[in-house]
Amino acid sequence: MTTSSERRPAIVAVDDEPAVLAAVARDLRRGFGEHYRIVRANSGPEALELLTELRTRGDQVALLIADQRMPGMPGTEYLTKAREIVPDAKRVLLTAYADTEAAIAAINDARLDYYLLKPWDPPEEQLYPVVQDLLTTWESGATLEAGGTRIIGHRFSKESHDLRDFLARNRVPARWLDVERDGEARELLTVIGVSDDRLPVALLEDGTVLERPSVGELAAKLGVAGEAVHEHYDLVVIGAGPAGLAGAVYGASEGLRTVVVEREAPGGQAGQSSRIENYLGFPTGLSGSDLARRATDQARRLGAELLTVQDAVGLQAEGSGRLVTLDGGRTLSASCVLVASGVSYRQLTDPGFEDLTGKGVYYGAAMTEARACSDQEVVIIGGANSAGQSAVYFSGFARKVTMLVRGDSLAKSMSHYLIEQIEALPNVEVRTNTRAIAAHGDDHLTGLTLATPGGEEEIPVDACFVFIGAQPRTDWLDGVVRRDDRGFILAGPDVAGEGWPLSRDPHLLETSVPGVFVAGDVRSRSMKRVASAVGEGSMVVSFVHQYLVDG
Repeated sequence: MTTSSERRPAIVAVDDEPAVLAAVARDLRRGFGEHYRIVRANSGPEALELLTELRTRGDQVALLIADQRMPGMPGTEYLTKAREIVPDAKRVLLTAYADTEAAIAAINDARLDYYLLKPWDPPEEQLYPVVQDLLTTWESGATLEAGGTRIIGHRFSKESHDLRDFLARNRVPARWLDVERDGEARELLTVIGVSDDRLPVALLEDGTVLERPSVGELAAKLGVAGEAVHEHYDLVVIGAGPAGLAGAVYGASEGLRTVVVEREAPGGQAGQSSRIENYLGFPTGLSGSDLARRATDQARRLGAELLTVQDAVGLQAEGSGRLVTLDGGRTLSASCVLVASGVSYRQLTDPGFEDLTGKGVYYGAAMTEARACSDQEVVIIGGANSAGQSAVYFSGFARKVTMLVRGDSLAKSMSHYLIEQIEALPNVEVRTNTRAIAAHGDDHLTGLTLATPGGEEEIPVDACFVFIGAQPRTDWLDGVVRRDDRGFILAGPDVAGEGWPLSRDPHLLETSVPGVFVAGDVRSRSMKRVASAVGEGSMVVSFVHQYLVDG
């Protein structure tokens, strides 16, 4: 009989030196033994056999720790092979100072999560914080996979996709059951008496059954949306992308009563990135979802409120107050407002794309579709970093990934590190000077018509992900703040002079309405990078303080 102790997730440590392995196991058991089972192996091959056994038994593996200098199979080779057996486990390499180059190489080869220099004394400072952070991230993903909410629907249903995407991006634990592939889905529908024409259906942990719910209805039932606590705020932040979350973190940390309003999910477009590798301080990279989770937790811990699945639809300046109207009719009163509502990808208007949106055509990364793309033909439309990150990510699932780039190269719009990664992937093809001019399929996408230098061409496609254009979410500010001819918000020197109502000059990120600031991609002439958005969001808080003191 299996005991509860044996069913705890495993941390697997590997080292060929018995004394070192014993020390690693001892420190891990002391720090994490209450919730995790510490398993040891003396070599890479032995550890691979052990992982296969654990996987076969259905046991969870949370973390792999391996020494680099092991005879027969170095730690980097072991972790690369282990990734195929337990792809979701976090991976840590133990290195001596001289092994730093090998550790950096392993970041790419084994998708290493961290490398630790030996010795790690004291473990309370050098080992435990690193391992705890990795385990927290792993637990977050494992909880999502094993969640209690179940969504039953058709894969090629826009309504089903929207619910799945909402739950995933808001990190709500949930399971997806495809009615055409999962026997459990059919059994559940029979038990609850729901017919196919009432799909998608959501089964909540409290027994509630929702037939064909909207995202808003599901959010309300799950308590995701949140309610404003206070009558007045020092700072209302519109948008929970990197800029908005940075403003919330710094605002709350400096004592400002802060609330964030987000129409979809924390993270914005960056939250859909599979892996951001050039963000300062994360040498192994991190996913956009992980960045959003960390920033959201940080903002809440510092006292900021978060209202999700709620959209700002109006802004008024009344004396020293600023009023933000939400789509539900509620009005938030504030002294200052930070507009960080970001941008959305441009919707393609070519034949077939609108009808097949959510049915094989998706805007953004749509990570929820990745596993369904296993051994299929995937097309990525776009040539900037977000498109490149998705191409790399989907290459791990799809048989082939084709990138359609309107320009003549990737170098004009994509970071060099991503171009190198794409060039090294055998199942990714980059087609320049090419665009999609039609999408085909009845109930789901089956093909695209391309305009190429050699003429029109039709290709079979199972899924298409679009990353082109940047449309600012600023229609709700029409006639309130000044915008450029593309709808991006003007600020600082661009609004100084005629029409500026105060004797002082506007602050660098202040809009044409005093006390209303802008940061991130929605700002005219912004850098369109995560780091710059975070910097702007943080910088705004300093201007807010000055405004509250001097007006």
